[in-house]
Order: sequence, then structure tokens, then C-alpha cells
Amino acid sequence: MKIRNRPPTEAMSYQFYTVDVFTDTQFGGNQLAVLPDARGLTVEQMHSITREFNFSETVFVFPPEDPSNTRRLRIFTPGSELPFAGHPTVGTAFVLALTGHIPLAGDETAIVFEEGVGPVNVAIRLKDGRPTFTQLSAARMPERGPETYDVATIASILSLAPEDLYTEGPYSIEGFSVGLPFVIVPIRDLDALGRARASLDLWEKALKGSWSPDIYMFCEREESAARNGVASGDAVLQVRMLAPLLGVPEDPATGSAAAAFAGYLAARSSVRDGTVRYTLHQGIEMGRPSKLLVETDLAGGEVTAVRVGGASVLVSSGTLHMG
Repeated sequence: MKIRNRPPTEAMSYQFYTVDVFTDTQFGGNQLAVLPDARGLTVEQMHSITREFNFSETVFVFPPEDPSNTRRLRIFTPGSELPFAGHPTVGTAFVLALTGHIPLAGDETAIVFEEGVGPVNVAIRLKDGRPTFTQLSAARMPERGPETYDVATIASILSLAPEDLYTEGPYSIEGFSVGLPFVIVPIRDLDALGRARASLDLWEKALKGSWSPDIYMFCEREESAARNGVASGDAVLQVRMLAPLLGVPEDPATGSAAAAFAGYLAARSSVRDGTVRYTLHQGIEMGRPSKLLVETDLAGGEVTAVRVGGASVLVSSGTLHMG
């Protein structure tokens, strides 16, 4: 695909856009900054720009290394670069589609982003020629992590009591990943989910340097119980993601965690073949409500595909001047 040439200048200017992702309402969802053409920036400059925006992630877009793909993405948090992240992937697709950086055709356009985990397929759904929904397909299938976790230790890290964690029946604390690992923690009720707070000293002592330092908590909502949600593959859940060691105290919407969580839920579903769907509500406790729609394809009980999607909303645009 053709990328517009950037004229060489001493002081470079970069167009940027900010969007709210996994929401159809401004000032909800997860904030994201996108630079649609980041050629010429150094790694140090990308780190500095990310800290300047101070969102959970900022995306820098480059031409693809393989010309059959659409773009190459580099995704930064204020503390590090990530090999993959969900809301930056779907949010960047929305920005590039909305601003004309990539061509659109019909009711759905398929693109491919190059990311640290490999090629990531993204579908952009259109209405009246405008993007309304973007959905990624995970480049890797969910994998269980190698570590086991002590309930009392994880509860203490979250400033909760062990009885606030739900570890009965099908539930347990487990790690899952689709390229970015998370410790998935079942919480007994919405009250306990809302009370969870990071105890940084305990967090650093127990999880720093471990397979995953990031915790993804979940609790079934009443709608899910009425549908026999997790078992039937039609669950409605409320989730929170805390990653204080990455410089993200709490994330309002986490697509990579949602994709990993799909593997956790699939392992507990009675559905063996077909597609199961989950609705995840995140960011409620932060005042930035988000809605993530997850689809998981199963064959013989094995996950064969995971898709995570949602709406996005444009918030601002401007020019960044690099002296």
C-alpha cells in the first residue's frame, strides 16, 4: 500500500491523533495516542513522546517490512515497549481508517499489522463508509503459564482477604498469554473486585521478575449467571487489569489480556466445537467504562482462533514538533 512521502526537514513535525478505544462514547474506554507516520524517530524519542502523552500506550506507525502487510506498529507504555497490545491494535486500525491512511472497501476491510508477536490480522467494519468497529485476531493462541500461585499471597498483593478470591469449582489462579502474559485471578463478587488495590511493596517482592508481573481480575456479572455464562460460552464479566510495574497502575481496557482470558474461559467451557462469545466490561472502577467483545473458535475443545473487538471514538488531533 502506498505511504505518503515525508519531506526532509531539520525540525520534523508529526501528526498525531488521540482516541478512546473499546467505547462508543468520548471520555470512556482506554486512551490511545497514534502517530500514523513515525519515520525518523529514534527509540529514545518514542519513549519520550510516550511519557509526554502519559497514556497507557502510544503507537508509532511505520511502513511494513513485508510489502504484503499494511503497516508495522511499535507500541510503548510509559515504562517499556510491548510486543503486542490489544487496544493499541484496534485503536490504530480505527485511526488509519478514519483518517484515510489506508484504503477502505465494502462493509469490511481486512488489514495486517506487523507487531512483535508476528502478523496480526484486523477487520475494520464500516457503516456509511466510516469505521464503526475494529476487531483483531490474536497472532498466537492462548497458552498457560508455567507458574503456580498461592491464594493468600495474591490476595495480599491486591489488598484483599483470601476469602475475597473465588477459587472453588472451575476457578483457580492461572497465568495465560497470547504474547503478553497475565496472572488471571477470579474474584468472588463485584464488591471485592472494586476494593482491590495494588500493594506495591508486596507486588514487587512477589511478582517482579516472574513469568508475569501483571494481574487480570474478573468477576461474573448477574447477566452471566442468568445465562449459565462461562459453561455455555455466553458470559458477561467485569474485569480489571493492574500493571504497576509497567507504569500502568490500572488499565481501562486491555485487549491482549482479553485474548489471553479467552483461553482461560475456554478451558472452563462446556462447548467443545463452535464459536463462544464473551462480553467484558472494564474500566468501571476508573470512571472510564469499556466494552470488549471476545469471540473464541473451538475444535475438539482446543482454541483455534481468538478475536477481540470494539468501537473507538476520535478525541483530538494535532502536530508534534520535534526540534
